[in-house]
Amino acid sequence: MRVLHVSVPTTEGVAVVLLGLVRDQVARGWQVTVACPPTGWLGDAVRTTGARVVPWSARREPGPSVAAEAARLRRILRAEAPDIVHLHSAKAGLAGRLAVRGRLPTVFQPHAWSFLAASGATARASLAWERLAARWTTRLVCVSEAELREGRVCGIRGAATVVPNGVDLTTARHDRASARAGLGLEDRPTAVCVGRLAPQKGQQDLLDAWALVGERLPEARLVLVGDGPDRDLLESRAGAGVSFAGVRRDVPAWLAAADVVVVPSRWEGMALVPLEAMAAGRSVVATDVAGITESVVAGTGAVVPAGRVDALAAAIGERLRDPGLADAEGRAGRAHVETHHGTDRSTRAVAELCLALLAARRG
Repeated sequence: MRVLHVSVPTTEGVAVVLLGLVRDQVARGWQVTVACPPTGWLGDAVRTTGARVVPWSARREPGPSVAAEAARLRRILRAEAPDIVHLHSAKAGLAGRLAVRGRLPTVFQPHAWSFLAASGATARASLAWERLAARWTTRLVCVSEAELREGRVCGIRGAATVVPNGVDLTTARHDRASARAGLGLEDRPTAVCVGRLAPQKGQQDLLDAWALVGERLPEARLVLVGDGPDRDLLESRAGAGVSFAGVRRDVPAWLAAADVVVVPSRWEGMALVPLEAMAAGRSVVATDVAGITESVVAGTGAVVPAGRVDALAAAIGERLRDPGLADAEGRAGRAHVETHHGTDRSTRAVAELCLALLAARRG
């Protein structure tokens, strides 16, 4: 089996999911190549698995560069001659399906619909493209039932499979005290938010909520882990007790250092951070967007309406004031991901899908 994965994101959740698939497929003896921009940590991590990396220059945003990006990808396809093409996230889905046009089995995994990230004419154009491109998608892979429902309601047809995100449960777990000591953090109530600093991830709402938390818990601390286009704006709005850690490779340690992990997203497919937080045994406060209620189940944290700053602040504050509650939810979260969200479940499902598509192509 020769598989070509294509991605523009080279950090954060999409890259983590892709890397897990690559590790599994290399272990199966498949020939795996990843085409991605030469930025971020993904390329170096892929090379350590034994898979190949092909630099593919592409921007995150759609625009006039798409034609050239698709042409570069066609050259990669001719050189690699894959049996299966797996496209990750919106931009790879756009350029990749223009390049392949159904000539090879094509898996598209949106990792959250692109039309939810836009408004006006851009959102309409994005949705129209997804409806059209379904004809060049052999199998749509959604990370949650909610993401698939959103696509169906919006008129996106074709064969689809739901493969919930999974997390690596073999990663070493840190206790809170040692994690804080290793990161140089004082021992005080701590909330952590991990994600790209961008409108989708809702950090602006979190800063508004944190101002309310700080009124009752002035000793509490909020750490934002990640980077992105909103960093300057967020830093200008951040009040007391807020710090920015930037892009980190030691995310499990930051999650372990938290009393509560906050996921204030405005839209998602199925966010990976809540699962990673639960794997670390930490309580989760998240917004009620696609995929969240399928992962943050009762007893593992709190799910609040997206955009409700007061509800977000109340849920965070309750857990920072009551460490016993937060720890009990963390234990329940760990048990939940052990049962439902191990990486082996998701990678096996994708491998079985690839084998079925190749078998169908070969008759």
